[in-house]
Amino acid sequence: MEISRTRQALIVRGGWEGHSPVEATERFMPFLQEHGFALEVHDGPEVYADADVMAATDLVVQCYTQGEATDEQVLGLSAAVAAGTGLAGWHGGVCDSYRGSPDYLHLTGGQWAAHPGGFVPYDVRVLPEKADHELVAGLNPVWSLDTEQYWVLTDELNDVLATTTFGVRDDTPWRQEVTCPAVWTRVWGQGKVFVSTIGHKLEDLDHPDVRTLTERGLRWASR
Repeated sequence: MEISRTRQALIVRGGWEGHSPVEATERFMPFLQEHGFALEVHDGPEVYADADVMAATDLVVQCYTQGEATDEQVLGLSAAVAAGTGLAGWHGGVCDSYRGSPDYLHLTGGQWAAHPGGFVPYDVRVLPEKADHELVAGLNPVWSLDTEQYWVLTDELNDVLATTTFGVRDDTPWRQEVTCPAVWTRVWGQGKVFVSTIGHKLEDLDHPDVRTLTERGLRWASR
């Protein structure tokens, strides 16, 4: 008979306080505990350099905006994900972290570039061909938000589930509509990465579709 074990989740939070890293992660910690995760919380990326801890970690939830991480720390995280540890996060806590690290960008597959206009009304659209994907199945096909709309630079290794489009106005320097990934997953070795660009404000994370998406993403990414 197979003996089940408690899964281990590592919460790494901190960096720029404008993204409320403590309050944001605490929204999801009870959910993880209800689904059988033991939680360990760190206020910086130093733990990523501890190979023993990372090998025993099933899921890393990172909410750490900007800041710095050493090559040893980033490569420790990347190696752990390649070996099966999941990585998940939202907004700047995952796709605007450690700007000086190309290896981190390579791992996550996307980097925040801008949020034109600050808080703006915009839509996130689930790609029709992805409507049956387990992370978005049953959710509304369009989510209307009023918050930061992330313009991100990404690559084709990502499996994009939802996008957002930046329109053209007389005062924009771009002269055609630009569509960017808003939600994507990524396979890295034996591990999985989940990224949602939504979540600047705490209430963004309480949007019903965003909340469900994020909770699903955390579980999906886990080993």
